[in-house]
Amino acid sequence: MEYIEHQTYINANLRLEELIDVVTDDTPDNDPLAMEFLNLTKIIENYEAIHFPMGLPTLKEVIELRMFEMKLNQKKLAALLETTSSRISEYLGGKREMPLEVAKKLHVKLNIDSDIILQS
Repeated sequence: MEYIEHQTYINANLRLEELIDVVTDDTPDNDPLAMEFLNLTKIIENYEAIHFPMGLPTLKEVIELRMFEMKLNQKKLAALLETTSSRISEYLGGKREMPLEVAKKLHVKLNIDSDIILQS
């Protein structure tokens, strides 16, 4: 990943804002403005990857998000994962390692990416 100067990043963002209304999904890939648009997005992505890196969320964060989205409390989550509420509490609190069987159920029933599950 190449180093991008801060001013280059600012200029790329400003120019990208100008192009957003001009370049559409219907713009051919070989159009000079579309190619400039793509180049600008790469500059911005590279700069942000270096200066604002975003790692994966923790498993606990994703489980809590899914619980919120699915309107689940710990008791309902425990039933869904075929375990106990106290076990869920232990997993979320980091007091107990999650067995593979429960991890698989998180992946299937809560649609949690396996990379997030395996990072812990």
